Amino acid sequence: MILDVIVEDKKKRLKEHKARTSEEQMKELALVSERKSISFYEALAKPGLSIIGEFKKASPSMGKIEMTMELMDRIDEYNVSVDAISCLTEEDHFLGNTDYFKEIRNISPLPMIRKDFIIDPYQIYEAKVIGADCILLIAAILSDEQMAEYYKLATELGMDVLVETHDEEEMGRALKIQPKIIGVNNRNLKDFTISLENTKRLRPMVPEGTVFVSESGVTTNEHIAFLKECKVDALLIGGAFMLSEHPRELATEWKNLYNEK
Repeated sequence: MILDVIVEDKKKRLKEHKARTSEEQMKELALVSERKSISFYEALAKPGLSIIGEFKKASPSMGKIEMTMELMDRIDEYNVSVDAISCLTEEDHFLGNTDYFKEIRNISPLPMIRKDFIIDPYQIYEAKVIGADCILLIAAILSDEQMAEYYKLATELGMDVLVETHDEEEMGRALKIQPKIIGVNNRNLKDFTISLENTKRLRPMVPEGTVFVSESGVTTNEHIAFLKECKVDALLIGGAFMLSEHPRELATEWKNLYNEK
């Protein structure tokens, strides 16, 4: 399964990262960081639809993405149309890295989530060091103990956490740690098929007051109308924005569609 391959590749990359900057050094850098995080939670919790605009150079489902605009121009459009930014830092399958994250951090005032396959506390300390306001924890690749430990560490470092689930079992496990933000990935990370029904099916499990994010597969106005019926608080949109020559217009159109009475 592709998810297993990604995790194994991530373990190899982690060894490279730790060889450059030791675990103790990364932890120390995180603990002495004076940067105050921008609230990812508040960006998504406000009334109406919030959008997380993603930056990625490739994905297993899309392959390498042909850039429709320069990075600076894309982030300029995101800065005036979305509420938060997601940046892939996974190297082998999404062609991301921490340098891209830091480059975007320097040109955007928006809260940013480090989107990666986090399997080690080192990555959480590293997220703090590169300027992340939020991290992604994927229930499918973590034990209950790891989810709880990593969630606690991230919040102690002043970051928010988006906990990602895909089915009822993962949602039940994730809710044990009472996350402030919970997401449903409409893409099956084992075979990369997409179904927005995931969001509809799991929505009733989410407690009131928890920010609910629908991730992946949103490409049309019909999808927005469907997700409006599901009462999502936020959408994470990657492929549609990366392929668009006018992501600002698309984000504005979809927000207006969602928020109209």
